[in-house]
Amino acid sequence: MAVTPQVGLLGGSFDPVHRAHIALARAACDALGLEHVELLPAARPWQRGRLGAAAEHRLRMLELACSGDPRLRVNPIELQRAGNTYTIDTLAALPPTARYTWILGSDQLANFCTWHRWHDLLQYVRLAVAERPGTPATPPAELAQALTPGGLVRIPFTPQPVSATAIRQDLAAGRPVDTMLDPRVLDYIRAHRLYLDPETS
Repeated sequence: MAVTPQVGLLGGSFDPVHRAHIALARAACDALGLEHVELLPAARPWQRGRLGAAAEHRLRMLELACSGDPRLRVNPIELQRAGNTYTIDTLAALPPTARYTWILGSDQLANFCTWHRWHDLLQYVRLAVAERPGTPATPPAELAQALTPGGLVRIPFTPQPVSATAIRQDLAAGRPVDTMLDPRVLDYIRAHRLYLDPETS
């Protein structure tokens, strides 16, 4: 009998992808026994303002950061869809041949009940949360009531004080970011002169 693969999903703007994103994907694979994790760059996140880099740049940086680890795959499904990016549309379009786990930080968990059709998301995935600095990995009351047993698991993960916002601000100001980015990603940013405009920080 064929075994249904366990697949992790990690969405985000990845503007730019940084070391904590990749560390979280790998930690989820190790802790949850996932076959692989698909990283899904958003096209137009409806809860965010203007993005700092165009979709093709964010996609390429993700590909660079994931290369060399067969457990990490980049899925451009959200970039191929017009309009605002809603997670429910993405999940409905994924092949029903795997069991999916949606990976998120505790800051996103706290905000989960503001997501578009968040109740429906729980029909497609279980949630796996990793703690972010300053935010406990505790679901809001409304989400806790809606979760079924096993619908939320925790990823053992040491919180990392790295954020894409801080990286963009540092790049715009000319400050070093070497410790926060894969060197291949940093080389790409420099080659394409990304994140130099403080308005997109």
